[in-house]
Amino acid sequence: MANNILIITGDGGESYEAWYAYHRFLEAGDRPVVAAPSKRRMHLVMHDFEQGWDTYVERQGYGMDAQMTIDEAQESDFEAILILGGRAPEYLRHHQVLLRLVQQFHQKKKWVFAICHGIQVLINAGLAEGNCLTCYEHVRSEVERNGGTYATTEAVRDKNIVTAQTWQSHPEFYREVFKCLAEK
Repeated sequence: MANNILIITGDGGESYEAWYAYHRFLEAGDRPVVAAPSKRRMHLVMHDFEQGWDTYVERQGYGMDAQMTIDEAQESDFEAILILGGRAPEYLRHHQVLLRLVQQFHQKKKWVFAICHGIQVLINAGLAEGNCLTCYEHVRSEVERNGGTYATTEAVRDKNIVTAQTWQSHPEFYREVFKCLAEK
């Protein structure tokens, strides 16, 4: 049976993470639905790692249409939520409707997935405390300051939460994601 997966991103979201997730879920026969602050074509970015840089560089990425707004999304319509990285979580972590939505998924023991900076939304929703999580290395201190344990592995599962470091963690992350979805 197909799973309905809510994918959260917005302007400044990581385009490779967005399209990879969308296509992987379609390939598996699931129904991914992209939600953002507004229902329109989003301006996504590509983050890459280059020699000589202490952090990632950012370039314009592929666009993607949001199929619904975050305000329209209902936890009861989905089996899982995926929060993507990029810069979008910098402002999405202050979106009160999104924070309540993430909390609802968690309270109902539904799957909560986050990659890279997507962890910032989980942190602001109060999901770091007491959980083992991973994320982009320069967000580690936010996890630890909010009561979480930082894992150095590419992807980690703790109860109903699966997190990953960056788009380079896709193989490990999506192996865990699809194991979780198969468990239902």
